[in-house]
Amino acid sequence: MGPLRGGRGGRGPLTFEIIPAVDIRGGRAVRLLRGNYAAETVYGDDPVAVAKRWAALGAPRLHVVDLDGARAGAPVHLDVVGRICRAVSIPVEVSGGLRSLDSIAAAFAAGADRVQLGSAAVRNPELVAEAVRRWPARIVAALDARSGRVAVDGWQTETESAIGELAERLVALGVPRIMVTDIDRDGALAGPNVDLYRELVRRLPVPVVASGGVRSLSDLCALAEAGCEGAVVGKALYEGLLDLREAVEAFSRC
Repeated sequence: MGPLRGGRGGRGPLTFEIIPAVDIRGGRAVRLLRGNYAAETVYGDDPVAVAKRWAALGAPRLHVVDLDGARAGAPVHLDVVGRICRAVSIPVEVSGGLRSLDSIAAAFAAGADRVQLGSAAVRNPELVAEAVRRWPARIVAALDARSGRVAVDGWQTETESAIGELAERLVALGVPRIMVTDIDRDGALAGPNVDLYRELVRRLPVPVVASGGVRSLSDLCALAEAGCEGAVVGKALYEGLLDLREAVEAFSRC
């Protein structure tokens, strides 16, 4: 097996991170199909137990999404987030409804290592700039793309913003990391949009994290070779198509 390293378009190698997703809706661990709240699969009644399982299998960090918060525009499950952060010894990144400095601060107080701004990153550049000033290196712009355009409000509202142009504007504000979810592939096991991520890595001087469509170790290899820092993985893990321990060990040997 060849080198399995993420990178930044020639800006130096980075170890590729495989990041399990723990999406919370109604207090349960779920996955949506292509961002459709009516197409939900429940994978556990206790998100904390799910998070502990992924941590025990070697996950380097967790991606926790408050789906109810994303729709409501304010966090709903910070209590669950806090219990997850206390239950695992790995970093936890949190998103969903974080659209004010107070809610961002509350997520950090709950134990989040990083906070991801989605709708706020699109609609409120002043908030983004202030968040980056207060919490350098801990803010991630989490952009959701459908057909190259950005969607907000828990993927329910499409905008006219092109994903690459918006990402460049956010980097100019000081955002140190970009995560992009391809909505059309999320939860569909359709394979990641490697060309999209390769182009973003080429355009942006900061790490890029991929999300959506990963099915296998070969998909992860393709994203690493495209220069991504890591990938969020959901359904492939929950359906048993990808063995987390095996994948983490494969990358750690390189």
